[in-house]
Amino acid sequence: MMRYVRHINGLEVKAEYSEESVEQIFLPLLRHLTKLQKKLDRRVVVMLAAPPAAGKSTLVSFLQYLSENTPGVTPITSIGMDGFHRYQDYLLTHTTIRNGKEILMVKVKGAPETFDLDALTERMKKLKTDEVCPWPEYSRTLHNPVEGAVQVRGDIVLIEGNYLLLDLPGWRNLKNDADYTISIQADVEDLRERLINRKQREGVSHKDAVEFVDNSDLPNARLCIEKTMEADLMLRLEKDGSYQKVSR
Repeated sequence: MMRYVRHINGLEVKAEYSEESVEQIFLPLLRHLTKLQKKLDRRVVVMLAAPPAAGKSTLVSFLQYLSENTPGVTPITSIGMDGFHRYQDYLLTHTTIRNGKEILMVKVKGAPETFDLDALTERMKKLKTDEVCPWPEYSRTLHNPVEGAVQVRGDIVLIEGNYLLLDLPGWRNLKNDADYTISIQADVEDLRERLINRKQREGVSHKDAVEFVDNSDLPNARLCIEKTMEADLMLRLEKDGSYQKVSR
């Protein structure tokens, strides 16, 4: 078992990956991406899509760590789509329809419509063409994106996010700018438990955590599961936190 500890979004995250997952899934993936990059002879863009609490941020961070410490593998750069959240001022002054009612977007922050899809689409294209590409990150302290927080370099870039393979108008076009795609699926009830636990680790009471998850995070998780496109590599998150390859 390989233990991995990292601070992500201000929280200490601990993960354990089995030797089987490392040897049969992660290392073959990194070797495949290395071969793909050498074949194309340019930057390779990889998209990893997964519902909330499926461990995607930790996994891409681990894959970067693994790539940097494995001989013969091209190091990857991991980034996320959370920096394309719309600004808080926008969410507080614009509305959306939810369950037939008009509500402020801030009430469903994290839903697809609360992201700036146009900006994400434009920046995805720049990843392919610009040697150095500024990339925003989301600050949980400021509750806003921080523009240009990361200067993306490197030959393989792995971007993670909830909606990168969302099969809805506009979103499905993102796949056209990816050289390789990865999808993670999971059981909704398992995700609910993980989401509640995550919210409580942020200092939220159990009651408030349940209310927030059931009204906001869980509908987003269901959408990710029910409306995802097929990927080159499809994984499933098991209840024990391990990943298994899904046969086509």
